[in-house]
Amino acid sequence: MTQAFSSELLSVNLIAQRLPEADPDTFPLQSRRAEYAAENQSLLLVPGEPSEMLVKLENLGTLSLELSLELTGDFPLDWCRIDSIEGNILSPGERLEAVLYFQISATFFESPSALSAGQVLKLDYGGRLAVYGSQPGTVPQLLEVANFNLYVRPVTRYLEFLPQIYREIDFLGRFLQIFEATFEPDVQILANLWAYLDPLTAPKGMLEFLAYWMGWQILPYLSLDRQRNLIRNALDIYRWRGTRQGLRLYLHLATHLPLDEHQPSEDNKHIGIYEFFSQGLVLGETRLDVDAVLGGVRPFHFTVCLRPEPEHFVDEQLARTIIEQEKPAFCTYDLLIAAG
Repeated sequence: MTQAFSSELLSVNLIAQRLPEADPDTFPLQSRRAEYAAENQSLLLVPGEPSEMLVKLENLGTLSLELSLELTGDFPLDWCRIDSIEGNILSPGERLEAVLYFQISATFFESPSALSAGQVLKLDYGGRLAVYGSQPGTVPQLLEVANFNLYVRPVTRYLEFLPQIYREIDFLGRFLQIFEATFEPDVQILANLWAYLDPLTAPKGMLEFLAYWMGWQILPYLSLDRQRNLIRNALDIYRWRGTRQGLRLYLHLATHLPLDEHQPSEDNKHIGIYEFFSQGLVLGETRLDVDAVLGGVRPFHFTVCLRPEPEHFVDEQLARTIIEQEKPAFCTYDLLIAAG
């Protein structure tokens, strides 16, 4: 929509880059805005989002004009930033463009003035753009005036579900915004429910619930990222509990030491688990001092060797707690933490 104002010397066209979904002046309750003509240009302002109005100027006279713009209205002037055209000289027949940049606070509807009891929130505003011009070296004179309307509205998607005839009623859009503001948070939660059930993306307050759901005990001395990874891999840890693979996985998640999966555990650089199992004393098959010794051997014993990089700290007590929890009850172990 373009609104043109012209005189013998200058033509002014206002072009709103964002129009209201419905024309508020067509609604009966807007009759109080009769001071602004219905044919004025209308611009939609959405809190937190920029809006623009293009100003097109054309010199209709036979003399060059030096132009300047002045903006007034019943809205806070800090809502608008105007392109400066000071010093621009418009020759006869030439055209010039300027832009009015509008933006209001994203918390417009939550501001103290909006929430004050006994006050009616003002949503409709009027503005006036005055264009002054003069020949170079003379006193500027008012050449043309362009009126426009500003309508502050929240954006509602619920109008998309209504027939076109209802979308033309501005009041209905504002009325539906009440329900959208009430229900939309729940709709967004349902649409992203998967993220609430994934320990890596769930809000912090959901982690205790997810841990309880998985039968996992929260370790408060671990960082939040490690807690998330442990809860997410709880089923794998349960599945391999009591095995070398399960112990290595748990130590990897809790200490952030690499698994080095391309290497066998006997040759693992960072998390090595070594077992020392022997046949023991079998009568008729064992030769003393050849393949058997008396004393000094611990059956079902293994050694855990952690080799962190020099800058990587490993909590020994944490590692022992994990090993005690994951190893078979009849096994004994040694823990060795050495520089990588």
